[in-house]
Amino acid sequence: MTPFGEAVRRLRARKGVSQKEMAAALNVSPAYLSALEHGKRGLPTFDLLQRIAGYFNIIWDEAEELFLLARSSDPRVIIDTSGLPPEYTEFANRLARRIRKLDSAEIARLSALLENGAKGDGKAS
Repeated sequence: MTPFGEAVRRLRARKGVSQKEMAAALNVSPAYLSALEHGKRGLPTFDLLQRIAGYFNIIWDEAEELFLLARSSDPRVIIDTSGLPPEYTEFANRLARRIRKLDSAEIARLSALLENGAKGDGKAS
């Protein structure tokens, strides 16, 4: 499940609706909505994101958070290392091969390292 899928699931639970009910209201198939929640589909369109926000009648801040989650939930990540030193490409490929084997503690450590590195170098991530 993606962070976006988890957020949609929480919104559905809060509203007390099933995937089937929500899919019908948004004019998408229940299978598509399920695949979207479980990270088996790419990013939803901006139009669909707006319909989801409207369906749940969420305020702007919460809608903006949902849109940000959608952008960070694409299950098919591309890391462009063109123009970078070879070790960057090697690292990206090693991560791609090993990501499924990392446990949540290792992911948390790597996330903290990335966050601290981004703060320390003055660059945006």
